[in-house]
Amino acid sequence: MADGVTDILSDKRALARRRAYETPLETLNPAWASAFRDDAQWPYFERLRAEDPVHWTPDSNYGAFWSITKYNDIMAIDTNHQVFSSAKGIGLPPKPSVLPADAFIQREGDTSEDSNSFINMDPPGHDIQRKTVSPGVAPASLARMAPQIRERAGAILDSLPIGEPFDWVDLVSKELTTMTLATLFDFPFEERRKLTLWSDTMTTAPGHGPWNTYAERRQLLADCRNYFVELWNQRVNAEPAGDLISMLAHGADTRNNSMDQYFANITLLIIGGNDTTRNTISGSIFALNRNQDQYAKLRANPELIPSMVSETIRWQTPLAHMARTATQDFEFRGKQIKAGDRVVMWYVSGNRDEEVIDNPYAYIIDRERPRTHLSFGFGIHRCVGNRLAELQLTIIWEEILKRFPDIRLLEEPTRSYSIFIKGYEDMKVVIPSRN
Repeated sequence: MADGVTDILSDKRALARRRAYETPLETLNPAWASAFRDDAQWPYFERLRAEDPVHWTPDSNYGAFWSITKYNDIMAIDTNHQVFSSAKGIGLPPKPSVLPADAFIQREGDTSEDSNSFINMDPPGHDIQRKTVSPGVAPASLARMAPQIRERAGAILDSLPIGEPFDWVDLVSKELTTMTLATLFDFPFEERRKLTLWSDTMTTAPGHGPWNTYAERRQLLADCRNYFVELWNQRVNAEPAGDLISMLAHGADTRNNSMDQYFANITLLIIGGNDTTRNTISGSIFALNRNQDQYAKLRANPELIPSMVSETIRWQTPLAHMARTATQDFEFRGKQIKAGDRVVMWYVSGNRDEEVIDNPYAYIIDRERPRTHLSFGFGIHRCVGNRLAELQLTIIWEEILKRFPDIRLLEEPTRSYSIFIKGYEDMKVVIPSRN
Protein backbone atom coordinates (compact mmCIF):
# COMPACT_ATOMS: atom_id res chain seq x y z
CA MET A 1 0.00 0.00 0.00
CA ALA A 2 1.32 3.44 -0.94
CA ASP A 3 2.72 5.12 2.17
CA GLY A 4 2.10 8.58 0.71
CA VAL A 5 -1.62 7.99 0.33
CA THR A 6 -1.83 6.48 3.81
CA ASP A 7 -0.01 9.47 5.32
CA ILE A 8 -2.30 11.96 3.55
CA LEU A 9 -5.41 10.15 4.77
CA SER A 10 -3.98 9.94 8.27
CA ASP A 11 -3.42 13.70 8.26
CA LYS A 12 -6.96 14.34 6.98
CA ARG A 13 -8.45 12.11 9.65
CA ALA A 14 -6.44 13.83 12.36
CA LEU A 15 -7.64 17.22 11.09
CA ALA A 16 -11.25 16.00 11.06
CA ARG A 17 -10.93 14.83 14.67
CA ARG A 18 -9.61 18.24 15.75
CA ARG A 19 -12.43 20.01 13.93
CA ALA A 20 -15.03 17.69 15.40
CA TYR A 21 -13.94 18.48 18.94
CA GLU A 22 -12.84 22.10 18.55
CA THR A 23 -15.99 23.34 16.80
CA PRO A 24 -18.54 24.77 19.27
CA LEU A 25 -21.21 22.15 19.82
CA GLU A 26 -24.02 24.54 18.88
CA THR A 27 -22.66 24.87 15.31
CA LEU A 28 -21.26 21.36 14.85
CA ASN A 29 -22.14 19.92 11.43
CA PRO A 30 -21.51 16.21 10.71
CA ALA A 31 -22.69 16.38 7.08
CA TRP A 32 -19.40 16.70 5.18
CA ALA A 33 -19.04 14.63 2.02
CA SER A 34 -15.27 15.14 2.14
CA ALA A 35 -15.14 13.56 5.60
CA PHE A 36 -17.03 10.49 4.40
CA ARG A 37 -14.72 10.26 1.37
CA ASP A 38 -11.72 10.21 3.73
CA ASP A 39 -13.38 7.82 6.23
CA ALA A 40 -12.99 10.69 8.70
CA GLN A 41 -16.62 11.19 9.79
CA TRP A 42 -16.38 9.05 12.93
CA PRO A 43 -15.27 11.70 15.48
CA TYR A 44 -18.25 13.92 14.65
CA PHE A 45 -20.67 11.16 15.55
CA GLU A 46 -18.57 9.99 18.47
CA ARG A 47 -18.87 13.44 20.02
CA LEU A 48 -22.56 13.83 19.24
CA ARG A 49 -23.45 10.45 20.77
CA ALA A 50 -21.57 11.39 23.93
CA GLU A 51 -22.50 15.07 24.30
CA ASP A 52 -25.64 15.81 22.30
CA PRO A 53 -27.34 12.76 20.75
CA VAL A 54 -30.31 14.84 19.54
CA HIS A 55 -28.44 17.73 17.98
CA TRP A 56 -29.53 20.81 16.00
CA THR A 57 -27.25 22.08 13.21
CA PRO A 58 -28.52 25.60 12.40
CA ASP A 59 -26.85 25.88 8.99
CA SER A 60 -24.95 23.74 6.51
CA ASN A 61 -24.76 23.09 2.77
CA TYR A 62 -27.95 21.08 3.33
CA GLY A 63 -29.73 23.67 5.42
CA ALA A 64 -30.69 23.22 9.08
CA PHE A 65 -31.37 19.77 10.51
CA TRP A 66 -31.52 17.61 13.61
CA SER A 67 -29.02 14.76 13.96
CA ILE A 68 -30.19 11.60 15.71
CA THR A 69 -27.09 9.54 16.48
CA LYS A 70 -28.00 6.87 19.09
CA TYR A 71 -29.27 3.42 18.11
CA ASN A 72 -32.47 3.39 20.17
CA ASP A 73 -33.30 7.00 19.33
CA ILE A 74 -32.99 6.22 15.62
CA MET A 75 -35.35 3.27 16.06
CA ALA A 76 -37.84 5.51 17.84
CA ILE A 77 -37.85 8.04 14.98
CA ASP A 78 -37.85 5.39 12.24
CA THR A 79 -40.91 3.63 13.67
CA ASN A 80 -42.93 6.81 14.25
CA HIS A 81 -44.06 7.68 10.72
CA GLN A 82 -47.10 9.54 12.10
CA VAL A 83 -44.84 12.32 13.44
CA PHE A 84 -41.78 11.89 11.24
CA SER A 85 -42.86 11.85 7.61
CA SER A 86 -41.05 10.66 4.50
CA ALA A 87 -43.28 12.62 2.11
CA LYS A 88 -40.73 15.46 1.73
CA GLY A 89 -37.80 13.17 1.04
CA ILE A 90 -35.52 10.73 2.77
CA GLY A 91 -32.18 12.47 2.23
CA LEU A 92 -30.46 15.80 2.75
CA PRO A 93 -30.53 17.61 -0.62
CA PRO A 94 -28.19 20.59 -1.07
CA LYS A 95 -29.85 23.89 -0.33
CA PRO A 96 -30.45 26.04 -3.43
CA SER A 97 -27.88 28.68 -2.52
CA VAL A 98 -24.98 26.22 -2.86
CA LEU A 99 -25.97 25.07 -6.36
CA PRO A 100 -25.34 26.82 -9.68
CA ALA A 101 -28.31 28.54 -11.30
CA ASP A 102 -28.80 25.82 -13.92
CA ALA A 103 -28.65 22.95 -11.41
CA PHE A 104 -32.20 21.76 -11.66
CA ILE A 105 -32.61 18.67 -9.52
CA GLN A 106 -35.92 17.09 -8.69
CA ARG A 107 -35.61 18.00 -5.06
CA GLU A 108 -37.15 15.89 -2.41
CA GLY A 109 -40.27 17.70 -1.33
CA ASP A 110 -40.63 19.68 -4.55
CA THR A 111 -42.85 17.08 -6.20
CA SER A 112 -46.51 16.33 -5.82
CA GLU A 113 -47.71 13.21 -4.04
CA ASP A 114 -48.41 11.41 -7.31
CA SER A 115 -44.80 11.66 -8.48
CA ASN A 116 -43.07 10.39 -5.34
CA SER A 117 -41.58 6.93 -5.01
CA PHE A 118 -43.07 4.85 -2.23
CA ILE A 119 -40.07 5.50 0.03
CA ASN A 120 -41.08 9.18 -0.15
CA MET A 121 -44.64 8.43 0.95
CA ASP A 122 -46.52 7.84 4.17
CA PRO A 123 -49.42 5.41 4.58
CA PRO A 124 -51.73 4.65 2.95
CA GLY A 125 -49.99 5.58 -0.33
CA HIS A 126 -46.72 4.00 0.75
CA ASP A 127 -48.29 0.66 1.60
CA ILE A 128 -50.30 0.51 -1.63
CA GLN A 129 -47.28 1.16 -3.85
CA ARG A 130 -44.84 -1.03 -1.91
CA LYS A 131 -47.03 -4.13 -1.83
CA THR A 132 -47.10 -4.23 -5.64
CA VAL A 133 -43.36 -4.91 -5.97
CA SER A 134 -42.83 -6.85 -2.72
CA PRO A 135 -43.56 -10.26 -4.33
CA GLY A 136 -40.53 -9.76 -6.57
CA VAL A 137 -38.22 -10.05 -3.56
CA ALA A 138 -40.34 -12.39 -1.43
CA PRO A 139 -38.79 -15.68 -0.17
CA ALA A 140 -40.33 -17.77 -2.95
CA SER A 141 -38.91 -15.44 -5.61
CA LEU A 142 -35.49 -15.44 -3.97
CA ALA A 143 -35.48 -19.23 -3.87
CA ARG A 144 -36.08 -19.25 -7.63
CA MET A 145 -33.36 -16.65 -8.22
CA ALA A 146 -30.67 -18.21 -6.02
CA PRO A 147 -29.37 -20.81 -8.53
CA GLN A 148 -29.06 -18.13 -11.21
CA ILE A 149 -27.25 -15.76 -8.83
CA ARG A 150 -24.88 -18.59 -7.91
CA GLU A 151 -24.19 -19.44 -11.55
CA ARG A 152 -23.46 -15.82 -12.36
CA ALA A 153 -21.30 -15.32 -9.27
CA GLY A 154 -19.25 -18.35 -10.27
CA ALA A 155 -18.83 -17.11 -13.82
CA ILE A 156 -17.74 -13.67 -12.61
CA LEU A 157 -15.16 -15.14 -10.23
CA ASP A 158 -13.86 -17.62 -12.81
CA SER A 159 -13.22 -14.74 -15.22
CA LEU A 160 -10.98 -12.82 -12.82
CA PRO A 161 -7.24 -12.56 -13.53
CA ILE A 162 -4.85 -14.44 -11.25
CA GLY A 163 -1.70 -12.65 -10.12
CA GLU A 164 -2.68 -9.37 -11.81
CA PRO A 165 -4.16 -6.28 -10.11
CA PHE A 166 -7.75 -5.39 -10.95
CA ASP A 167 -10.62 -3.26 -9.66
CA TRP A 168 -12.88 -5.41 -7.47
CA VAL A 169 -15.67 -2.81 -7.51
CA ASP A 170 -15.95 -2.85 -11.29
CA LEU A 171 -15.38 -6.52 -12.11
CA VAL A 172 -17.23 -8.10 -9.18
CA SER A 173 -19.40 -5.85 -7.00
CA LYS A 174 -20.97 -3.85 -9.82
CA GLU A 175 -21.25 -6.83 -12.12
CA LEU A 176 -23.09 -9.17 -9.74
CA THR A 177 -25.54 -6.55 -8.47
CA THR A 178 -26.23 -5.19 -11.95
CA MET A 179 -26.89 -8.70 -13.28
CA THR A 180 -29.35 -9.29 -10.44
CA LEU A 181 -31.07 -5.94 -10.96
CA ALA A 182 -31.37 -6.58 -14.69
CA THR A 183 -33.08 -9.88 -13.88
CA LEU A 184 -35.52 -8.22 -11.49
CA PHE A 185 -36.49 -5.72 -14.21
CA ASP A 186 -36.18 -8.23 -17.08
CA PHE A 187 -33.92 -5.53 -18.50
CA PRO A 188 -32.03 -6.27 -21.74
CA PHE A 189 -29.06 -8.14 -20.32
CA GLU A 190 -26.46 -6.92 -22.80
CA GLU A 191 -27.28 -3.33 -21.80
CA ARG A 192 -27.27 -3.94 -18.04
CA ARG A 193 -24.40 -1.53 -17.35
CA LYS A 194 -26.77 1.30 -18.20
CA LEU A 195 -28.37 0.54 -14.85
CA THR A 196 -25.01 1.13 -13.14
CA LEU A 197 -24.51 4.36 -15.08
CA TRP A 198 -27.95 5.68 -14.18
CA SER A 199 -27.67 4.67 -10.54
CA ASP A 200 -24.35 6.50 -10.25
CA THR A 201 -25.85 9.52 -12.00
CA MET A 202 -28.62 9.70 -9.41
CA THR A 203 -26.39 9.40 -6.35
CA THR A 204 -23.15 11.24 -7.12
CA ALA A 205 -22.05 14.86 -7.01
CA PRO A 206 -20.66 16.66 -10.10
CA GLY A 207 -17.15 15.50 -10.87
CA HIS A 208 -17.42 12.50 -8.56
CA GLY A 209 -19.28 10.16 -10.86
CA PRO A 210 -20.30 9.81 -14.52
CA TRP A 211 -21.31 13.45 -14.93
CA ASN A 212 -19.61 16.82 -14.54
CA THR A 213 -22.33 19.36 -15.36
CA TYR A 214 -26.01 19.45 -14.48
CA ALA A 215 -26.83 19.52 -18.18
CA GLU A 216 -25.10 16.14 -18.49
CA ARG A 217 -27.01 14.85 -15.50
CA ARG A 218 -30.36 15.97 -16.93
CA GLN A 219 -29.60 14.23 -20.22
CA LEU A 220 -28.56 10.96 -18.55
CA LEU A 221 -31.69 10.90 -16.42
CA ALA A 222 -33.85 11.74 -19.43
CA ASP A 223 -32.26 8.78 -21.23
CA CYS A 224 -33.09 6.58 -18.24
CA ARG A 225 -36.67 7.76 -18.08
CA ASN A 226 -37.23 7.28 -21.81
CA TYR A 227 -35.81 3.77 -21.66
CA PHE A 228 -38.06 2.73 -18.78
CA VAL A 229 -41.15 4.36 -20.30
CA GLU A 230 -40.55 2.21 -23.38
CA LEU A 231 -40.23 -0.88 -21.17
CA TRP A 232 -43.52 0.07 -19.47
CA ASN A 233 -45.23 0.38 -22.85
CA GLN A 234 -43.96 -3.05 -23.84
CA ARG A 235 -45.00 -4.73 -20.59
CA VAL A 236 -48.41 -3.07 -20.25
CA ASN A 237 -49.34 -4.44 -23.67
CA ALA A 238 -48.07 -7.93 -22.87
CA GLU A 239 -49.30 -10.65 -20.55
CA PRO A 240 -48.49 -10.05 -16.84
CA ALA A 241 -45.10 -11.47 -15.85
CA GLY A 242 -42.95 -11.73 -12.74
CA ASP A 243 -40.55 -8.83 -13.31
CA LEU A 244 -40.88 -5.58 -11.38
CA ILE A 245 -41.85 -3.47 -14.41
CA SER A 246 -44.65 -5.87 -15.32
CA MET A 247 -45.81 -5.87 -11.70
CA LEU A 248 -46.05 -2.09 -11.76
CA ALA A 249 -47.66 -2.01 -15.21
CA HIS A 250 -50.35 -4.57 -14.32
CA GLY A 251 -50.73 -4.03 -10.57
CA ALA A 252 -54.25 -3.01 -9.58
CA ASP A 253 -52.88 -0.14 -7.50
CA THR A 254 -50.09 0.99 -9.84
CA ARG A 255 -51.23 0.47 -13.45
CA ASN A 256 -52.86 3.90 -13.49
CA ASN A 257 -49.84 5.67 -12.02
CA SER A 258 -48.55 8.75 -13.78
CA MET A 259 -45.26 8.27 -15.60
CA ASP A 260 -43.74 10.59 -12.99
CA GLN A 261 -44.70 8.24 -10.19
CA TYR A 262 -43.71 5.15 -12.15
CA PHE A 263 -40.27 6.62 -12.85
CA ALA A 264 -39.89 7.70 -9.22
CA ASN A 265 -40.45 4.09 -8.16
CA ILE A 266 -38.00 2.91 -10.81
CA THR A 267 -35.27 5.26 -9.55
CA LEU A 268 -35.81 3.97 -6.01
CA LEU A 269 -35.53 0.36 -7.19
CA ILE A 270 -32.41 1.10 -9.25
CA ILE A 271 -30.60 2.74 -6.35
CA GLY A 272 -31.86 0.28 -3.75
CA GLY A 273 -30.98 -2.71 -5.89
CA ASN A 274 -27.56 -1.44 -6.89
CA ASP A 275 -25.61 0.81 -4.54
CA THR A 276 -26.23 -0.80 -1.18
CA THR A 277 -25.41 -4.40 -2.08
CA ARG A 278 -22.48 -3.53 -4.30
CA ASN A 279 -20.88 -1.39 -1.59
CA THR A 280 -21.33 -4.08 1.02
CA ILE A 281 -19.70 -6.67 -1.25
CA SER A 282 -16.75 -4.30 -1.64
CA GLY A 283 -16.86 -3.53 2.08
CA SER A 284 -16.45 -7.21 2.91
CA ILE A 285 -13.16 -7.34 0.98
CA PHE A 286 -11.92 -4.21 2.72
CA ALA A 287 -13.00 -5.35 6.20
CA LEU A 288 -11.51 -8.83 5.92
CA ASN A 289 -8.22 -7.43 4.63
CA ARG A 290 -8.07 -4.96 7.49
CA ASN A 291 -8.89 -7.75 9.96
CA GLN A 292 -6.78 -10.69 8.90
CA ASP A 293 -7.68 -12.67 12.03
CA GLN A 294 -11.34 -12.56 10.94
CA TYR A 295 -10.40 -13.55 7.38
CA ALA A 296 -8.51 -16.56 8.75
CA LYS A 297 -11.49 -17.43 10.93
CA LEU A 298 -13.79 -17.32 7.88
CA ARG A 299 -11.49 -19.49 5.78
CA ALA A 300 -11.28 -22.02 8.58
CA ASN A 301 -15.05 -22.10 9.05
CA PRO A 302 -17.19 -21.17 6.03
CA GLU A 303 -20.30 -21.77 8.13
CA LEU A 304 -19.64 -18.30 9.52
CA ILE A 305 -20.58 -16.71 6.18
CA PRO A 306 -24.16 -15.72 7.22
CA SER A 307 -22.86 -14.12 10.42
CA MET A 308 -20.04 -12.40 8.49
CA VAL A 309 -22.58 -11.03 6.01
CA SER A 310 -24.66 -9.43 8.79
CA GLU A 311 -21.56 -8.05 10.49
CA THR A 312 -20.37 -6.54 7.21
CA ILE A 313 -23.76 -4.91 6.60
CA ARG A 314 -23.52 -3.32 10.06
CA TRP A 315 -19.86 -2.39 9.84
CA GLN A 316 -20.13 -0.94 6.34
CA THR A 317 -23.56 0.74 6.74
CA PRO A 318 -23.99 1.33 2.97
CA LEU A 319 -26.56 4.12 3.46
CA ALA A 320 -25.17 6.61 5.97
CA HIS A 321 -28.49 8.23 6.80
CA MET A 322 -32.18 8.60 6.15
CA ALA A 323 -34.12 11.80 6.81
CA ARG A 324 -37.66 12.64 7.86
CA THR A 325 -39.68 15.83 8.29
CA ALA A 326 -41.60 16.53 11.49
CA THR A 327 -45.33 16.88 10.86
CA GLN A 328 -45.97 18.58 14.20
CA ASP A 329 -44.17 20.09 17.16
CA PHE A 330 -42.75 17.19 19.14
CA GLU A 331 -40.62 16.86 22.25
CA PHE A 332 -37.96 14.18 21.85
CA ARG A 333 -35.35 13.38 24.51
CA GLY A 334 -35.85 16.81 26.02
CA LYS A 335 -35.43 18.68 22.73
CA GLN A 336 -38.22 20.65 21.02
CA ILE A 337 -38.49 19.54 17.40
CA LYS A 338 -40.75 21.89 15.44
CA ALA A 339 -43.17 21.08 12.64
CA GLY A 340 -41.27 21.25 9.35
CA ASP A 341 -37.87 20.53 10.87
CA ARG A 342 -35.63 18.09 9.02
CA VAL A 343 -34.63 15.11 11.20
CA VAL A 344 -31.68 12.96 10.10
CA MET A 345 -31.24 9.42 11.39
CA TRP A 346 -27.52 8.72 11.12
CA TYR A 347 -27.49 4.94 10.70
CA VAL A 348 -23.72 5.10 10.38
CA SER A 349 -23.57 6.45 13.93
CA GLY A 350 -26.23 4.18 15.43
CA ASN A 351 -24.27 1.18 14.18
CA ARG A 352 -21.34 2.36 16.32
CA ASP A 353 -23.38 2.98 19.49
CA GLU A 354 -21.39 1.50 22.37
CA GLU A 355 -24.49 1.24 24.57
CA VAL A 356 -26.15 -1.26 22.19
CA ILE A 357 -23.30 -2.92 20.28
CA ASP A 358 -20.31 -4.28 22.17
CA ASN A 359 -16.98 -3.05 20.79
CA PRO A 360 -18.79 -1.48 17.81
CA TYR A 361 -15.75 -0.27 15.87
CA ALA A 362 -14.36 -3.80 15.73
CA TYR A 363 -15.19 -6.14 12.87
CA ILE A 364 -16.13 -9.46 14.47
CA ILE A 365 -17.67 -12.02 12.14
CA ASP A 366 -18.95 -14.32 14.88
CA ARG A 367 -20.71 -11.76 17.04
CA GLU A 368 -23.35 -13.08 19.38
CA ARG A 369 -26.11 -10.99 17.73
CA PRO A 370 -24.77 -9.97 14.30
CA ARG A 371 -28.19 -8.90 13.01
CA THR A 372 -28.38 -6.12 15.58
CA HIS A 373 -27.86 -3.22 13.21
CA LEU A 374 -29.71 -0.31 11.60
CA SER A 375 -28.52 -0.64 8.03
CA PHE A 376 -31.90 -1.75 6.66
CA GLY A 377 -33.93 0.71 8.71
CA PHE A 378 -36.99 -0.10 10.79
CA GLY A 379 -40.72 0.34 10.60
CA ILE A 380 -42.72 0.68 7.41
CA HIS A 381 -39.68 1.76 5.38
CA ARG A 382 -37.46 -1.18 6.31
CA CYS A 383 -35.54 -2.11 3.15
CA VAL A 384 -37.82 -4.17 0.93
CA GLY A 385 -34.84 -5.96 -0.64
CA ASN A 386 -32.88 -6.75 2.51
CA ARG A 387 -33.09 -10.53 2.04
CA LEU A 388 -31.94 -10.25 -1.57
CA ALA A 389 -28.92 -8.24 -0.43
CA GLU A 390 -28.05 -10.89 2.15
CA LEU A 391 -28.55 -13.64 -0.43
CA GLN A 392 -26.14 -12.09 -2.93
CA LEU A 393 -23.49 -11.52 -0.26
CA THR A 394 -23.85 -15.05 1.06
CA ILE A 395 -23.59 -16.65 -2.37
CA ILE A 396 -20.63 -14.59 -3.56
CA TRP A 397 -18.64 -15.53 -0.45
CA GLU A 398 -19.57 -19.19 -0.68
CA GLU A 399 -18.22 -19.15 -4.21
CA ILE A 400 -15.12 -17.09 -3.29
CA LEU A 401 -14.05 -19.53 -0.59
CA LYS A 402 -14.40 -22.45 -3.01
CA ARG A 403 -11.98 -20.80 -5.43
CA PHE A 404 -9.49 -18.47 -3.78
CA PRO A 405 -7.30 -18.89 -0.68
CA ASP A 406 -6.78 -15.13 -0.55
CA ILE A 407 -7.90 -11.82 -2.06
CA ARG A 408 -5.42 -9.08 -1.19
CA LEU A 409 -6.17 -5.39 -1.02
CA LEU A 410 -3.33 -3.49 -2.69
CA GLU A 411 -4.03 0.11 -1.71
CA GLU A 412 -6.45 2.37 0.04
CA PRO A 413 -9.73 2.28 -1.92
CA THR A 414 -11.38 5.39 -3.31
CA ARG A 415 -14.51 6.04 -1.27
CA SER A 416 -17.71 7.73 -2.39
CA TYR A 417 -17.91 11.51 -2.08
CA SER A 418 -21.33 11.49 -0.44
CA ILE A 419 -23.07 11.88 2.89
CA PHE A 420 -25.73 9.38 1.75
CA ILE A 421 -24.07 6.53 -0.16
CA LYS A 422 -21.28 5.10 1.98
CA GLY A 423 -19.31 3.08 -0.49
CA TYR A 424 -16.33 2.63 -2.77
CA GLU A 425 -15.59 3.92 -6.26
CA ASP A 426 -12.67 1.57 -6.87
CA MET A 427 -10.73 -1.04 -4.92
CA LYS A 428 -7.49 -2.47 -6.32
CA VAL A 429 -6.89 -6.09 -5.36
CA VAL A 430 -4.88 -9.10 -6.49
CA ILE A 431 -5.76 -12.79 -6.27
CA PRO A 432 -2.45 -14.63 -5.91
CA SER A 433 -3.72 -18.11 -6.76
CA ARG A 434 -6.69 -20.44 -7.07
CA ASN A 435 -7.49 -23.32 -4.75
